Amino acid sequence: MDQLILAAVELPLLSDIVVIFGLATLVILLFMRLKLPTIIGYLLTGAIAGPYGLSLVDASTAVEVLSEIGVILLLFVIGMEFSLKNLMAIKKAVFIGGSLQVILTIGVTTLITYAFGFDWNIAVFFGFLFALSSTAIVLKLLQETGQINTLSGRTTLAVLIFQDIIIVPFVLFTPMLAGETENILLSLAFMALKGGLVVLLTILSAKYLIPQLLYRIAKTRNEELFLLSIIVTCFAVAYATSLLGLSLGLGAFLAGLIISESEYSHHATGKILPFREIFLSFFFVSVGMLFDVSFLFEHIFIILLLVTLTIVVKFIITALAVKSIRSTFKEAFIVGFSIFQIGEFSLLLAKEGLKYELLDAITYQYFLAISVMTMALTPFILKKREDLACRVLNIPVPAPIKARFGDREDIPTVELTDEMLTDHLIIVGYGLNGRNLARAAKRASIPYVIIEMNPETVRKEAAKGEPIIYGDAANAVVLEHVHVHRARVVVIAISNHDATQGIIVNIRHHSQNAFVIVRTRYVNEIEAMLELGADEVIPEEFETSIEIFTRVLNKYLVPRGEIEDFTHDVRVRNYEMFRAISNDQPSGIRLDLPEINFAGLKIEKDSGSFIGRPIKDINLRERTGINVVAIKRDGKTKTDITGDTKLKLGDVVYVVGKPEALERFEEEVGIN
Repeated sequence: MDQLILAAVELPLLSDIVVIFGLATLVILLFMRLKLPTIIGYLLTGAIAGPYGLSLVDASTAVEVLSEIGVILLLFVIGMEFSLKNLMAIKKAVFIGGSLQVILTIGVTTLITYAFGFDWNIAVFFGFLFALSSTAIVLKLLQETGQINTLSGRTTLAVLIFQDIIIVPFVLFTPMLAGETENILLSLAFMALKGGLVVLLTILSAKYLIPQLLYRIAKTRNEELFLLSIIVTCFAVAYATSLLGLSLGLGAFLAGLIISESEYSHHATGKILPFREIFLSFFFVSVGMLFDVSFLFEHIFIILLLVTLTIVVKFIITALAVKSIRSTFKEAFIVGFSIFQIGEFSLLLAKEGLKYELLDAITYQYFLAISVMTMALTPFILKKREDLACRVLNIPVPAPIKARFGDREDIPTVELTDEMLTDHLIIVGYGLNGRNLARAAKRASIPYVIIEMNPETVRKEAAKGEPIIYGDAANAVVLEHVHVHRARVVVIAISNHDATQGIIVNIRHHSQNAFVIVRTRYVNEIEAMLELGADEVIPEEFETSIEIFTRVLNKYLVPRGEIEDFTHDVRVRNYEMFRAISNDQPSGIRLDLPEINFAGLKIEKDSGSFIGRPIKDINLRERTGINVVAIKRDGKTKTDITGDTKLKLGDVVYVVGKPEALERFEEEVGIN
C-alpha cells in the first residue's frame, strides 16, 4: 500500500518533467531557428503547459521547488566566478547605489500607486514589489554575453546583490503593512545581527576551512566525491542562511564566494554548470505557468501602458542611483537598461501579499502580466543596452543643463597635435590587443591615438605619455576630436559586439576613407560587421584555430612553406572554416603528412649492442631506422653528432624516425 501511495506521488512529477522538457525542446528548437532568446521559449512553454494554458502540468508545486533549486545554483555559480576581493571592490555600488535604487523605487511607486486610489499600505507594498529586479534572467544573460566582469556588469551585479539582501526586511514588513502586530524593529535588529554573523562565517570559511577541505578531497582524485562536496557546500550554506531568516539565494551566493577563494573554483564551476542549466529552466517555466494569457488579451492596452510606465520609471531611478556613485552617464544608462524588469523574488513576495490580503485576485493578475512581460522584454533590451544608452546620450540637451549635469571625470588631458592627427592610426580599446598594436605603431613611428573608456587606464597611461583620451568611440564628438576624417586606419579592439557595431556606424558617418579593422569574437559576426562598413574583420576563434592547426602540422613535420601557403589560402577565402583536408584541399596545395616523429629517449641501460660504442660502428640507422639529432648529457645539449659519438647511461637522445623505429630503439636502450 505504501509503495502504491509513493508511486502516486512520484509519477505525476515524472510525467510533468517529461511534458515540460518535451514541450520545451520543441519550443526552444523553433526559437533557435527564429534566433529568439531561449528564455522567452521557456516562458512560453510554461504558459502553454500551465493552468491558464493547456493544463498539461499537475505538480506545479514540485516544479516551483525545482525552479528554486535553479535560482540557488545560478547564484552559487555567480559567487564562484566572483570573489570576496571583487565584492569588496564594489561595496560602494552595493550599499549606496543599491540602497538608493530600492528606496527611490519604493518612494516613486508608492506615490504613483496611491494616486491610482490604493491605500497607503498597499501602495508601499507595491513599492516593495517593483523595487526588485530579476537576478536569474539578468545574470544569465550577462554570463552568456561575457559581460559579467565589465564595469557595467559589476555595477549591475552590485545592485542585484543589494536587492537580494533587502528581500528579507521586505518579508518582515509585509505582515505589518497588513495590520499584523509584530515588533518589526526588534526583528530587523535581530536580522542585522544574524546577517553580520553570516558574513563573518563566510570570510572565515573562505580563508581557512573550505580551501583545506577541498585540497584533501582533490588529493583523492575522486570526481564524484569532489562534486558531492561542492553540492553539499552550496546547499548547506543556503539552508543555514534560510534558518537564520535570510534568503536561499543569498546563502547560495555566499557559498559560491567561499569556494571562489580556493584554487578549485574553476573546476567546481565546470561541474555545476550542467545542473544549473537544467534546474534553471524549471524556474523560467514556472514563471510562465503563472501567466494568464486570456487576461492579458482582455486588458492588453492597460497592461502595455503599465509595462511602459514600469520600464521608464525603473530605468530613470536606476540611472540616477548608479550616477550617484560617480559612474558615467553611459554606464548609468546601461545598468538602467539592464534591471528595468520585475524580479523573481517579487513573485514570491506577491504570494505573501495574497496571503495577507494586500493584493486581490485581479490586482495579482495585473502584477503577473507586468512581471512576465518585462521579463520577456529583458533579453531584447539587454542585448541592445549599449546602443540604447548611446542613443539616450545623443538626445539634444540644452547647453546649461549639459554643463551642469554632464560627466565630469578627473582624467588628465593629452594634447593632440595636428602632426599626430594626420594620416594617423586610431586604436579603440586599450586591452591586450590595443597595447600590442600601440607598441608596434610606436616602434614603426606611425602616429596614433587611443580611445579608452576605463578612466583608471586613461589616467595611468596618460601619465606615461601615451596619446590616449577618455571617451566612447560611438560618440560623434569623440570621433571628431581625434579627427577620424583624417585617419588612415581605425582598429576597433574591444570585445563587445553591440558596441563595436555602433562604433562602425559612427565612423562611416564621418569618414568613408578610413580603413576600419575590427576585432570580434566569433566567425558568425563577420558578415554583419562587413555590411555595416568594416573593411576587415579578425575573429578571435578563427585566428586561434589557425594557430592550433599550424602547430599541429609543424609537429607532423609538414614543410613550413606548405603550411604558410595553406593558411594564406584559408584567409583569402574570406575566413571560411577549414574543410577536411582530404576532401577539399586548396588548389595547388598538397599536405603530405610524413610518418615521422621527433622524440627524446633516455638511455637507461649501461650495456648492450648500442651502448658505449661509436655510432659509425653499430650501424644505428640501418638497424633501427632512426637518426640521432642531439644528445643531452650532464645538463648540456650536444648537437654536433659525428660517427665517433657514443651513447652512455643517463643520456637523453633526441632522435627522428617512424613510430615503429622509435619503439624498437626504446626497447634496446630503455628498461622493459
